[in-house]
Amino acid sequence: MANKMRVKDIFAAATDQTYTVMGWVRTFRNNQFIALNDGSCLANLQVVVDMEKTDADTIRRITTGAGISITGQLIASQGKGQTVELVADQIDILGDCDPETYPIQLKNRPSLEYLREIAHLRFRTNAFSAITRVKQVLFYGIHKFLMIVILSIHTVRLLWEVMPKELEKCLK
Repeated sequence: MANKMRVKDIFAAATDQTYTVMGWVRTFRNNQFIALNDGSCLANLQVVVDMEKTDADTIRRITTGAGISITGQLIASQGKGQTVELVADQIDILGDCDPETYPIQLKNRPSLEYLREIAHLRFRTNAFSAITRVKQVLFYGIHKFLMIVILSIHTVRLLWEVMPKELEKCLK
């Protein structure tokens, strides 16, 4: 049974074991290399597709933006640019994506103005993904600070105990 992993966690995982990773295809090069990302980090996982093991119809359905699940063995990368890569044993297409109508083609580098028009997909780009991560860390830091500094008071209950008749008039 393969361990289901996020892309973020698979970079620190033990090699020579079988893992399952799900995500979106960022790029598919030479009908052999898939750059897979699930949104857990900025880095893409390189997946090596064996043309002899994989059905031709499945390979044809692997396009930029498609949702896929890949089970395979994690090995140390022989190429430069990444430390590990996943050699695919099984590829399941979870959601097809028409490459002609998919609005985010990373080789074209969509502008920020264009990404405003497709708000539901803009978080699949590195720029918005990084902005969202920084924003989340800042919000969490402010939240932690305020939880230490400020006492939380439930004012409705306090007002109800202090001025019950005035509040009853307002609520009616």
